[in-house]
Amino acid sequence: MQDYNDIRQDMRATIEARRDLGPEYESALVESFAERLDATIAARVRAEVQAAGAAPHYPDYSYPPQPHKKQKQRGNPSIPIALGSLGIGVPLTGIAASEGGLAGLLIAWGGIVVVNIAHALGNLRHRDYRD
Repeated sequence: MQDYNDIRQDMRATIEARRDLGPEYESALVESFAERLDATIAARVRAEVQAAGAAPHYPDYSYPPQPHKKQKQRGNPSIPIALGSLGIGVPLTGIAASEGGLAGLLIAWGGIVVVNIAHALGNLRHRDYRD
């Protein structure tokens, strides 16, 4: 019950500080309150886990949380490139054909083809390093 009173007091103090300092400090006050709230919640969870006899060591999570390593995506990363190329290719075809004729059309699609080939070669290199 003590934690609830502490949280309520922190909230009241934050609201009073906002009234005193004005709206330009609102963001900093909200962040400060959120950090204190997160610390209170983490402490409560640690206490309950230890009381339940679970893992004796519960890591100390601090706010803001540290970014996690990005997991490698499964699937084919070439699909967005292919769809993007088609999406760009349709209007580019109309513009290139009307402004540059056949030469403009060949240059536009040649650029799209080069981008797709470069992406495919990059995927082959990355695949070789992973295997």
